[in-house]
Amino acid sequence: MIIREFRLPDLKRILEIEEMSFDDPYPPSILKDIYNLGAGFLVAQQDNIIQGYIIFWIRFEDEGHIISLAVDQNYRRNQVGSQLVGMAEDMFTKYGLKNIKLEVRAENKGARNFYQSMGFNEEKIITAYYEDGENAIVMNKNLNNNSISQNMK
Repeated sequence: MIIREFRLPDLKRILEIEEMSFDDPYPPSILKDIYNLGAGFLVAQQDNIIQGYIIFWIRFEDEGHIISLAVDQNYRRNQVGSQLVGMAEDMFTKYGLKNIKLEVRAENKGARNFYQSMGFNEEKIITAYYEDGENAIVMNKNLNNNSISQNMK
């Protein structure tokens, strides 16, 4: 598997993965805007098939943010997501960032467990974060290898 930068011709495949992964997928215009703004946008590809992607950016001076991560359902549990998150972490570390944050649907226990296995901790709840009113869990990972043990507020 190779992990490479997203290219605009990849957009159709990214949209397929978005639609199979999320109830409220990003529309093509938003994905193009995120790309054009210079966010990190990587794809995992094997045998010329894009299996997953990650979008991330530097939110604050010392904090990275994972905007979106998705893996085609046919390639899940094959370390695709782990490798994508690992690559984003490496890039954040290279730029001297201290933390990574992300939001995940409170009901998405699979995603929450995945991120916890990658060293993320649940930090707090944001009520009615998503358009459908569902809550989000903010998750945090300290890149200084100091574990953060905060209870959800």
